Amino acid sequence: MLSELSGIALISDFGDRDVYVSVMKGVIAQINPQIRVVDLTHQIPPQNIAAARFSLMNAYSYFPLGTVYVAVVDPGVGSRRRAIAVEFAQGFLVGPDNGIFSGILSQSPPIHTVELTNPHYWRTPEPSKTFHGRDIFAPIGAHLASCVPLTQLGQKIDSATLVQFNIGECNQSNTGVKGCIQYIDYFGNLVSNIPGQYVQGKNWCVQVAGVIIPGCETYSDVKVGELAALVGSHGWVEIAINSGNAASQLQLNCQDALQVLFSQSH
Repeated sequence: MLSELSGIALISDFGDRDVYVSVMKGVIAQINPQIRVVDLTHQIPPQNIAAARFSLMNAYSYFPLGTVYVAVVDPGVGSRRRAIAVEFAQGFLVGPDNGIFSGILSQSPPIHTVELTNPHYWRTPEPSKTFHGRDIFAPIGAHLASCVPLTQLGQKIDSATLVQFNIGECNQSNTGVKGCIQYIDYFGNLVSNIPGQYVQGKNWCVQVAGVIIPGCETYSDVKVGELAALVGSHGWVEIAINSGNAASQLQLNCQDALQVLFSQSH
C-alpha cells in the first residue's frame, strides 16, 4: 500500500487524434489534480497486446517505486474478460486481464491481485461497454495513486489465474539460440525475445528468412543500407538496417522465428 501520493504512467492504442487520452487524464485530475501523469506511449498499434506487453516490460524499471501503470489496449472491452489491479515490487498495474502485464510479471512477480469489482471507485457504476479506460481503469489508477488500499478496489484473485500472453519460446543450445520476433519499433528494428547476455563474449550471427546477418555492436558497424544484428538498449537481440527499415525489407512480423548461431570466428 502506498503511504504518499504516487504518479501514473499511461499506455494505450488510442493514438493522438481523438480525445480518448485527454479524457482519461481529465478523469484522473477530477479525482486528484496533484497526480503526475506520464505518457509511456499511445501509439501502440490497434489491439496489439504484444506490443503493449513489450513496451511496459521495457519501461517500468525506469520509473519511481510506487508508480501506477494504467494500460488500455483492450480488444475484449465490455466482454467477460476481467478488469484487474496488481501489486508488484515496483508499484501497481491496472488494466484488462488479457496478458498485457505478463512481460512485467515474468520479471517481477505479482504480490497481490484483485478483480475490480467495487464500483465505488469507478467513474460510474454503469460504465461504458466500450471505454473502460475512462470509466474503470483511469479512476482506479487515480485512487491507487492517492493511497487507496488495493484490497478496497475489488475481490482478491489468485495471481496464477492471470492470462498469459505467449510470444514464443527462447531455447538455448551449445550452437545457438532459437527464438522469435517479439516487437517491431518505429524504426523498423526487429526485436527478438533472445536476451542479449546469451551472445555476450561470443562470435555470433542471426539467421532469419534465409539471410545470415552478422552480429555487431553498433548500427554503424555496417555500411548504410546493410543489415546488422546487435543488442539494443532494451537488452534484447535485434535486427536492424543502418539508416533503413529491417521489417519492411525482410517482410517479417511479430512471432516469426529466427535463430542466433554461434561460431569460432567471424
